[in-house]
Amino acid sequence: MDSLKPGADALFLLLGAIMVLAMHAGFAFLELGTVRKKNQVNALVKILVDFAVSTVAYFFVGYAVAYGVSFYSGAGTLAANNGVELVRFFFLLTFAAAIPAIVSGGIAERARFGPQLMATAVIVGAVYPLFEGVVWGQRLGFQAWLQGWTGAAFHDFAGSVVVHAVGGWIGLAAVLLLGPRANRYRKDGAISAHPPSSIPFLALGAWILAVGWFGFNVMSAQSLDKLSGLVAVNSLMAMVGGTLVAVALGRNDPGFAYNGPLAGLVAVCAGSDVMHPLGALVVGGVAGAIFVVMFTLTQNRWRIDDVLGVWPLHGLCGAWGGLACGVFGQPALGGLGGVSLGAQLVGTLAGVAWALAAGAAVYGVLRLAVGLRLSPEQEFDGADLSLHRIGATPEREATW
Repeated sequence: MDSLKPGADALFLLLGAIMVLAMHAGFAFLELGTVRKKNQVNALVKILVDFAVSTVAYFFVGYAVAYGVSFYSGAGTLAANNGVELVRFFFLLTFAAAIPAIVSGGIAERARFGPQLMATAVIVGAVYPLFEGVVWGQRLGFQAWLQGWTGAAFHDFAGSVVVHAVGGWIGLAAVLLLGPRANRYRKDGAISAHPPSSIPFLALGAWILAVGWFGFNVMSAQSLDKLSGLVAVNSLMAMVGGTLVAVALGRNDPGFAYNGPLAGLVAVCAGSDVMHPLGALVVGGVAGAIFVVMFTLTQNRWRIDDVLGVWPLHGLCGAWGGLACGVFGQPALGGLGGVSLGAQLVGTLAGVAWALAAGAAVYGVLRLAVGLRLSPEQEFDGADLSLHRIGATPEREATW
């Protein structure tokens, strides 16, 4: 049986990688359905090309930064043990590539294509792997220090903080540096409404993400013998909790209804392996409330034009998930224990601070060096025609 383990683990990770790869289609359709029609093609192209750039950056640089493993050896060496290390790279790549996919939704409809690809290369090649390596790769001694200080390491099983909070806070920096869409906040104090262009596509994107998320969370065990049904059911309960609360607080708004489950799933990632399902239900419900309340405040009161609400959804719900792991993972609340609220607080704050600072640095340098934003004329015409020279439904635009 031991001889079958490498192959079983490779298959397990491969299935997880495929499920999380499919989530990138969810990112694409969620953005496509939310942006205006003149920017739908750009949403689809961005997510695909960002993934391609992420793959190259993570293969040559990022994976080695995070785990000290490179692939500069012969194919025979790489294929050892059924190529399990290569498949592990593939699986973790899909997590890394989620960072630019998250950022993409915040800066939609007015960001230039080339500078965003440059940012993707730097973020996936260096910014994200540095924090990933500290938390998951035991790099720089951070986890050992935290273990000695608080009695527990920072626990983030599937990336509430490492992936989602980091992506959301990088996205906030990018959104603030880019500024709002033209005429979004008018001089007379009014706000121009930009309703979703396609609720069906928005819903499709959310469904793809939700289904793929079970690969994101469950397969984070990274080996078949560590598979836990607790992770699957906790993910389910958090998804349901986020949905119900978002629908109630959002007054049946479909945008809130379909982002609610995603908020719950973001928040449960960190502690999905240590919480009781009832705790996961509460964590997801709180995340649904966070998204509805903070998205509304961000857009209407603070006038931050975060198109898909990536900061509330990923940044804030991810941070909540990091903290919630330290609360609902305790045995007193039905959890398995082995976690510390102090360690969760320190780890979460470290992730937020790193992401905000690094995001400001990367996008700030790009804004000064090459510019981040489409010209007013390009933004008015839309990124589809300005950058890709075709609309989402070109047959309707024919003039012959």
